[in-house]
Amino acid sequence: MITAIVMIGAERQRIPATAEALLAIPEVKEVYSVTGEYDLVAIVRVKEYEALADVVTSRFAAISAVTSTRTMVAFQCYSRKDMEAIWSIGLD
Repeated sequence: MITAIVMIGAERQRIPATAEALLAIPEVKEVYSVTGEYDLVAIVRVKEYEALADVVTSRFAAISAVTSTRTMVAFQCYSRKDMEAIWSIGLD
């Protein structure tokens, strides 16, 4: 599974509607409104890199309020659950 974090610029008055439109895309798992340079951050999960290209360059681009995107592909996931499991090895 490939996870990407996509920072999204959007027309400010349409941020809630843009978030809803993004969530209608099956590969988009979460959308956050954020402070800073970007307006929204989307977590995208796909099986193949080609699918990621389609989601960001075609489906995101079809949402008229999206003004820009910047995509980062995750290499590895570190979660609290995973870290607790690592540090508890041999405690049983």
